[in-house]
Amino acid sequence: MSEPRMLADRGWPFDPARRREDNGFFGPGSPTWKVWTNPTALIGFQRSVTLEHFDPFLTAAVADAQGIYLDPRGRLDGTLSYFLIVAVGDTRSAIETSELLMRVHAKATGIEPISGQRYSANNPDSQLWIHVTGWHSVLKCYEMFGPGPLSPDEEARYWAECAVAAELQTCKSADIPRSRTEVHEYFAAVRPRLCASERAVEGMHYLLRTRAGKGRLSLWAMSRLMAPATIATLPKWMRELGGFDQPAVVDRVVAPLARVAVRATTNPRTELAVIKPLLPMTHSVLDQHFNGTPPVRTETVTPAAARERYGARAGRSA
Repeated sequence: MSEPRMLADRGWPFDPARRREDNGFFGPGSPTWKVWTNPTALIGFQRSVTLEHFDPFLTAAVADAQGIYLDPRGRLDGTLSYFLIVAVGDTRSAIETSELLMRVHAKATGIEPISGQRYSANNPDSQLWIHVTGWHSVLKCYEMFGPGPLSPDEEARYWAECAVAAELQTCKSADIPRSRTEVHEYFAAVRPRLCASERAVEGMHYLLRTRAGKGRLSLWAMSRLMAPATIATLPKWMRELGGFDQPAVVDRVVAPLARVAVRATTNPRTELAVIKPLLPMTHSVLDQHFNGTPPVRTETVTPAAARERYGARAGRSA
């Protein structure tokens, strides 16, 4: 099945054949473009979806929906492609995709069994945890296994751009960290609310080492290859809480091996070839980024302006 057809069948609004409207929210030369298109983003993504399960409300939403177990490749592909569309896609695709996810998440509600409280996938606190762990994890793996730390100016801009991207979710503006220091303060503040239930541990282990099954061979292999590198980026308390700790010698051995693998796949053609059989929707976003025709307008646009142009309300009034 072709990528455009597959995207349409999934109801995904991103159309790789459609010419980009603009340079998105950040544009060429931005640290976001540099970090999110590096092969290290795959490791960072595995890290972030694993960490999501420390939020008991997100664990309940994932466990009740069963999406990662019934269609792990589709679920993971859709999530990573969303993050990439926001990071490097045009603003029309980003707005349309974020609004679709809002509608999907609006249906994901239920009771969190540990506290007995109601959960909602669109809850601002849960959305902030997803967003911060995603952007932090991708940068962390870029630093550890890729080119290394950003310059101070680039890092300041990266976190400013992270806050811009959060505007597409339900996050409260005042709660969004805007520097590495604020990110660390955020993690310290939420740590007392994190936990690892039986369902959380099951989800984390499944995402680190996805089980084999029909159509899952590439995901089964890649998840296992990346898992030791992903675990090596995590603090000891998270490893122990999640029950997936590994010896320090593994950390020391896996880091240089991961750097070699990243260098071998840094060329866009190689990166695309590796990703295509694993995450085809993500491949389509990266392929358009690397190989697509120039956008209609070489400008960057704020989320507010993009929503006025391409949001559901704009569509209804047209």
